[in-house]
Amino acid sequence: MSGTKPKSKASQPRPSPQELQQQYNRYQSELQTLASKIGELEQEAEEHNLVLSTLDEALVEEPDRKCFRLVGGVLVERTVKDVVPALKTNRDGIQKVISNLVEQYKSKDEEFENFKREYNIRPQPAS
Repeated sequence: MSGTKPKSKASQPRPSPQELQQQYNRYQSELQTLASKIGELEQEAEEHNLVLSTLDEALVEEPDRKCFRLVGGVLVERTVKDVVPALKTNRDGIQKVISNLVEQYKSKDEEFENFKREYNIRPQPAS
């Protein structure tokens, strides 16, 4: 045994106030970006739910009824029975992405809280 220990975080020099401020700002920016994307996707999922709730009635009463769907910037004619499964798949995919982003947000927020604790960072009261 050599008796040397690997360097721990404690042996690293403390970052300068400017470096701490940059890291703090980076955390805030990343959290804001994630929150914004989650909000956009939640709104999109809600729009899918609204359309699906409207089409569910038509699916039962008139499954062959014409409806139009925007696909890649092109409006295409389909039937309700063709569109509903595709919309459900899209909505489920969006909800899965939202779940992943929420997990990323929680992880990044925890990292941020640990960073603030480690360097004893407290928000300054507004002047």
